Amino acid sequence: MKQLCKGLILSILLAVCFVSIQPAETVCAAGIREAVWAGRFYPASRSELEQTIDSLTFQAKQTRVQIPPHKQLKALILPHAGYIYSGLTAAHASLVLRENQFDKVILMGPDHRVGFNNCAISDVDAYETPLGLVSLNKDAAKLRASSDLFQSIPASDRVEHSLEVILPFLQRYLNKFEFIPIVMGRGNARQLAAAIEPLLDKNTLLIVSSDLSHFLPYSEAVERDKKTINMILKLESDKLLKSSNRACGIIPILIALEMAGKYGWGPVLLHYSNSGDTAGGRSQVVGYAAIAFYGDSSMQKHHNHQQINPQLGQALIKLARQTIMERLGLKISGKGSDLVAAALKDDALEVRRGTFVTLKIAGNLRGCIGSLAAKESILDGVKRNAVNAAFHDPRFSPLTVEEIEDVDIEISILTNPQPLEYTNGVDLISKLRVNVDGVILQKGRASATFLPQVWEQLPRPENFLSHLCVKAGLSANAWENTRLKISTYQVQYFEEKK
Repeated sequence: MKQLCKGLILSILLAVCFVSIQPAETVCAAGIREAVWAGRFYPASRSELEQTIDSLTFQAKQTRVQIPPHKQLKALILPHAGYIYSGLTAAHASLVLRENQFDKVILMGPDHRVGFNNCAISDVDAYETPLGLVSLNKDAAKLRASSDLFQSIPASDRVEHSLEVILPFLQRYLNKFEFIPIVMGRGNARQLAAAIEPLLDKNTLLIVSSDLSHFLPYSEAVERDKKTINMILKLESDKLLKSSNRACGIIPILIALEMAGKYGWGPVLLHYSNSGDTAGGRSQVVGYAAIAFYGDSSMQKHHNHQQINPQLGQALIKLARQTIMERLGLKISGKGSDLVAAALKDDALEVRRGTFVTLKIAGNLRGCIGSLAAKESILDGVKRNAVNAAFHDPRFSPLTVEEIEDVDIEISILTNPQPLEYTNGVDLISKLRVNVDGVILQKGRASATFLPQVWEQLPRPENFLSHLCVKAGLSANAWENTRLKISTYQVQYFEEKK
């Protein structure tokens, strides 16, 4: 299957997950899509529903989350199960939403019960919940009229819950807004993203309604969901496609990641839980996550954060190898050199980004040099750091001709480092994202960095920071009792395929 980040068309055929609970038969009256799942997934009375959401919100407010400064909320991923199961995680939207924050919401959720191609957009005037009516934005009708990808499917209105259960939270937090309800069946994620993208502006919030893994034993679900969340936080669309049972709303998630990569939105995990943590048993659980995406107030494309597709990543690795071989005086085949040269003409590689080149032999480090600042193009950075990693890493002797065949090369492309505000060592640990954040530590002239890949060897934040302090020439516990300057960044990295 071709990968989404290649910019090529891909189709995703998803098995429909059927819900055993039967909804009420009545749905639409006088242009109103009536609440179908009130009294089942959430309380049917206004007062009880308000009390339920307010109680969940109070609990969610106890969670501390670092919100990127000077950034605007762009998108959310929220769960859609019954409130006794996923309501606490969904209520973490209260940490990032406020009254009248957005005029329009694009709400995307998966089809669970009907089975259709592409998307359903209701042709009613409004959705009703016990908290009142939510009017459809005029862009809903425009989207249906502009593309065959979107159509009215009354059967979906009669049974789908993925959008309905999100609305009461939005009504409670945003108060007044209009929305575009999109239920997604089998379809082409990139094609759908292209159709939806023109509707985005600074007054529009994109929301994905999706649960995570379904019906796995508790510990297995936690491990699987952790990996899924990391893929989302790293915008790794291609990895999400390589296995099943990641999320029921996989297509809406892929659409959000497409937008995030294009516009430079940074994801932040607000909360994770599963049904075994709340109201269910632990033999078969369903996972839930609340994830917020932040970006600049404008909707300008951020090429600085654009993902590099895997083919270009492998071309960069070949470039690094060829650069090292040239310094060693080794001959490079003309055909291989020509193929790399053709691949490296892509404009994406002319963008200024920080880069690292890592060399390993039999899994052991043999050299690693890079640049944190985006002072040169990706191409120039890879070539320069390949030479430095091979011949100028002070921890190792220069690489020899005899070693080159045994060397494995890894390329890391960095986002711009951002300062991390924290109050003490405990707060610092709570704010670092394991397997996601690269960390820069500075005190005076002392400084050091660990790439996110180092978390694999040092998964505990305490050990990670202690080793980083030692690398900087500081005491191992300096992070606990010394005020340090901390910055974080993320990477997209590519391992050599031989």
